[in-house]
Amino acid sequence: MNESARLDFVFEPALMEEIEEFGELRSFKDGDIIIDYGKYIRMMPLVVKGTLKVLKKNDNGNEILLYYLSSSETCSMAYSCCLEEKKSEVKAIAEGDLEIIAIPHNKLDEWLCKYPSWKNYILRSFNERFSELLKSIESIAFLKLDERLIAYLKEKKRLSGSSVIKASHYQIADELATSRVVVSRLLKLLENDGKVLLYRNEIKLLEGFN
Repeated sequence: MNESARLDFVFEPALMEEIEEFGELRSFKDGDIIIDYGKYIRMMPLVVKGTLKVLKKNDNGNEILLYYLSSSETCSMAYSCCLEEKKSEVKAIAEGDLEIIAIPHNKLDEWLCKYPSWKNYILRSFNERFSELLKSIESIAFLKLDERLIAYLKEKKRLSGSSVIKASHYQIADELATSRVVVSRLLKLLENDGKVLLYRNEIKLLEGFN
């Protein structure tokens, strides 16, 4: 599992040996569901390459984006579900090509007591995810939808490293918990202002985008 070498800076050598032995490298394509609502989680995904997006559904069936996970990050909610042996309340989907190391649930608690780097990693992950959830709440509560859309596009650019955002208007609307018509209107305004170019299922961010 040579890809796990990218995690050397996170974990001590003894833990890396166990990750090599017990972890399973898995590859996914864009749109593949890694974790789904109502399903028991038997592994914790540790992102090696690519982006994993995590969504939450309300009682009416509407989804909203909680956060993204990129290289060397993990889903704290998956960790909790594994330890408590409860069904998932979130959905995790591959955004583009994705590689993860699936950490078996029976190793999570063992490593927490055994390896200081694992304990620090898990605590840091919970703190980071909590901060991201707070930002999501603040965005919904205090930002106008056009500001949320701009922040969304900036985050997509940061994660992908590309100024071309591959997403349909429907997808953006779902993740921002609004309608496709509203998203299309706001994107058209950005295009008229010379900040983006709109294509089918693609948005190119121009130099004027900030």
